[in-house]
Amino acid sequence: MKKPSVSLLALAVGASLCLPALATAEEGFIEGASATLQARNYYFSRDYSDIVGANQQSKAEEWAQGFILNVQSGYTQGTVGFGVDVLGQFGIKLDSGGGRINTGLLPADSDGKAPDNYGRLGAALKARLSQTELKVGELTPNLPVLTFSDIRLLPPTYQGASVVSREIDGLTLQGGQLRSGSLLNEAGDGKMRAKLGHVPQLGGNAATDRFNYVGADYAFNDQRTSVGAWYAQLEDIYNQRFYSLKHNEPLGDWVLGLNIGFYDSEDDGNRLLGAIDNQAAFTQLSARHGGHMLMLGYQAIFGDDAFPRVFNNITPLGNEVPTYEFAGADERSWQLRYDYDFAASGIPGLIAGVRYIKGDNVDVQATNRGGPRYEGKEWERDLDLGYTFQSGLLKNLNVRVRNVVARSNYRTDIDENRLIFNYTWTLL
Repeated sequence: MKKPSVSLLALAVGASLCLPALATAEEGFIEGASATLQARNYYFSRDYSDIVGANQQSKAEEWAQGFILNVQSGYTQGTVGFGVDVLGQFGIKLDSGGGRINTGLLPADSDGKAPDNYGRLGAALKARLSQTELKVGELTPNLPVLTFSDIRLLPPTYQGASVVSREIDGLTLQGGQLRSGSLLNEAGDGKMRAKLGHVPQLGGNAATDRFNYVGADYAFNDQRTSVGAWYAQLEDIYNQRFYSLKHNEPLGDWVLGLNIGFYDSEDDGNRLLGAIDNQAAFTQLSARHGGHMLMLGYQAIFGDDAFPRVFNNITPLGNEVPTYEFAGADERSWQLRYDYDFAASGIPGLIAGVRYIKGDNVDVQATNRGGPRYEGKEWERDLDLGYTFQSGLLKNLNVRVRNVVARSNYRTDIDENRLIFNYTWTLL
């Protein structure tokens, strides 16, 4: 992990101030620029019981302050336009301690304590030709095969190249190669590792400097229907195919939704994690009316192994929730979710949600890659409440509260609480 000798936030602000000096006389580089600074105050607490595994830590609890500076230039004029994006991140420890680390908010030093601060400054050069854009450098991809996981103090980033093309109406083509990753609670970057189900594969030489992907999404029917096909390769560990269908259908005052996805994954190249065999399917049915949203989801895992993904990203599956993944070998899970936007009742800015997920049929031996074989079962209940101030001194301040209860007969039980304050300044 790299610890900043000076405030990386200050360096990032300085970089944003230098953008005009980088600009050419061509119109668009400055005129199309934007810059935001987000302040995020995050309290995270997990209590563990019926602990399973070598780590016997009974509580993880930390409090931290983060800053995220995002500067994006416009493009120079001409057949090919050029620009630059700058992303600065800085985290400050407010409270932590030995025995309470590993919340994902802060790094953990070799002495088992969190450092006082950590941060990172990255940039990406970009070029645009017609409706095709190339970026090289610091990236924050959000893909069906690599979901953007901004779930803690600072978001993870990757270093590599990406291409996005929208030359044909409704069709989006994407491809890229990532060479390294910066974890959500670290400032450095390194090779990428995998996670199978809930088990991170962090030991040995099972790491790679290649994540390759290509995908296509096509929206039609007045953008109400879309289909997608993707391929991803975490080189020498696993490769994965993904197919999707989404549809929204207005029906009077209602909007009905359908979301279907299927993943097919197997070991790749030198098989650094050995044989991997997994298929995963999910279906979500939703109904919206006024401020109400009701969703029913079903997910099924097939094959010999749990669902693979790049470590420490959330899964892109339909029943991915804050604490459990419901992605164990042979697992079947149901989700019932209800959200309400109080703007429909004259209270704009206030939202609330509850969801319950229940999974069973887990092949515990295959999921944990060892131990006795029996049927694993688990469930999780999440409560979420959020409010964005609409006026006054605190206007645009967002406050979120989350409470989670998660129980299992094959993994550690968790009681979790989060309190998050977000405020974003528009600089440009």
